[in-house]
Amino acid sequence: MRAKVWFFDLDNTLHDASSSSYAAINEGMTGYIVEQLGFTPAEAGVLRQRYWQRYGATLLGLVRHHGVIGEHFLHHAHRLPGLEERVAGHAHDLHALRRLARLPGRRCILTNAPAAYTARVLGALGIAALFDDVIAIEDMRMFGQWRPKPDGRMLRRMAARLRVPPRDCVLVEDTLEHQKAARRIGMRTVWMQRWLRGPGAKPHQAPGSGRPSYVGRRIRGIAQLLRG
Repeated sequence: MRAKVWFFDLDNTLHDASSSSYAAINEGMTGYIVEQLGFTPAEAGVLRQRYWQRYGATLLGLVRHHGVIGEHFLHHAHRLPGLEERVAGHAHDLHALRRLARLPGRRCILTNAPAAYTARVLGALGIAALFDDVIAIEDMRMFGQWRPKPDGRMLRRMAARLRVPPRDCVLVEDTLEHQKAARRIGMRTVWMQRWLRGPGAKPHQAPGSGRPSYVGRRIRGIAQLLRG
C-alpha cells in the first residue's frame, strides 16, 4: 500500500490508550466540568459523553455552549501524572514503524489529542523520530474554529498543507467515524484493530466484526501495511 503521506492516529492505534490513559482523561474532563461549570459529577459525565457523540470531541461542545477556553480545558484534562510508566505499545508494531520509516512517503501523526500529551506518549514509546510531522488538536483550527477529526474540511486542509491530493494520503486509524470522513474526501483508509478489545471499545469495533465499505483495509498490526 504505497502513499505519499501516511496519517497515523495515536490513541488505540499506536498504543493501548484504553489501558494507559483513557480512564484518567475522562476523569480529568469530568473534573474540569464539575470545577469550572458547576455540574455534579453525574451531570458532568452525561454532558461529556453527549458532546463526544454529537461533535466527535467533548472540547467542541464545551467551547460552543459554555465559553470554555479550549487550551485551558485540554491542559487540565491531560495532566496525567505517571503517564509514561503506563504507556504500552506492541513490540511488533514499533519494529514495523521503523521499517516503514525507510520507505518512500511522509509519515505524520494526526491526533485529536493535545500536543503535550502526544509528545509524552511518543517519547515513552521511543518513536518520535520516526515521524516527519505531528498534527495535534491545537493545529486543527480554521477561521478561529476548532475542527478536529472527523471534520472533512480539516482533513482536506491537512493534505493541502503537505501539497498532496487526498487520494495520495492514507489514514491509519481505530475510529470508524474518522475513517468515514477521510474516505468521503478521497483518502484511503486503514482500520487498526489491535487495541480495540480494551475497555470502552464499541461492539461493532471488535476484531472480526466485518469491514464497512468506507474502510479500505482492516489490520491488526502495523506490519500488515508493509505487505502490499
